[in-house]
Amino acid sequence: MATSENWQLFIHNGRHNHRIAVYSHGHAQSARLTEEQLQQTEQYRKSHVSPRNILRFFREQDIGCAVSAQKIYNSVAKIKRNRMQERNTVEKVLRLSVERGYTIFHRNREDRNVLSDIVVAHPTSIAMIRTWLYVLIMDTTYKTNK
Repeated sequence: MATSENWQLFIHNGRHNHRIAVYSHGHAQSARLTEEQLQQTEQYRKSHVSPRNILRFFREQDIGCAVSAQKIYNSVAKIKRNRMQERNTVEKVLRLSVERGYTIFHRNREDRNVLSDIVVAHPTSIAMIRTWLYVLIMDTTYKTNK
């Protein structure tokens, strides 16, 4: 018997009083990705397969597969973080730009140590600007979720 100030707990029979659930969807243990599925997820992501299609492949392979879409998305995010070697997106872009020979101009805010402006230019673009000084087309768009 367990007791607190206002509650008492009596256990008459330590066995379950209900049948085992037929469906295991939503249970943490059954929804976990196996090591083989994690490896397959990484291979699929290298081939640019979307997480929803990865889930579809798993469900086609195993009819009773209880893996949720959220588990796939979480594992894809973890793979991406591991691939980026714990760097944030800006650090990754700067590192890849330097490795691949791009020209980088950046400016920090004076009051804080925060990156305010960045220009990354391909070597061919730099050569074209040197050839035609008066024609400059700059693409400053970026992908949004709209």
